[in-house]
Amino acid sequence: MNELNPKANNYRHMNNYGILVLAFIGGVFLAIQGGLNAQLGVLLRNPLLASLIAFFSSTLFALVFVLFNFKSLPTIIQAKEVPFYLWFTGGFFSVIGISLYYYTIPKLGISTMISIGLCGQLIFAVIAGNYGWLNLPLEPITLKKTIGMLSMILGIILINIK
Repeated sequence: MNELNPKANNYRHMNNYGILVLAFIGGVFLAIQGGLNAQLGVLLRNPLLASLIAFFSSTLFALVFVLFNFKSLPTIIQAKEVPFYLWFTGGFFSVIGISLYYYTIPKLGISTMISIGLCGQLIFAVIAGNYGWLNLPLEPITLKKTIGMLSMILGIILINIK
């Protein structure tokens, strides 16, 4: 903590809360897009086609956002520093994951799919953070994290009991 500047500490906490709110909103938006694009997949009778359409429109929106926030292109040296696999593996996993969402939401319902999907994300994230997989910062598994994961799993069971 910064004892010399208490306002800096308050700003840091407010900034963290703001980031948490943005993360929450991002989760809401992912659930909304999942529901909308699952409907698209049902109407088209093809969740992969819905994924293609969603990614194409996402590309257009991302392009607009990049153009409005454009600062500079990466240099050739910066581009060459990026490992080859990073140019396509994130997109590959995204297509598979999103297509699975679009396929399973109409079959399971949105609350079941999102809760099970979040459980998978959380368990993988905790394990990956513990071992530093994907070149991410180490976040050791603690008793609190374990209790949190178990609580989430119990919550998912309660949400999905018919």
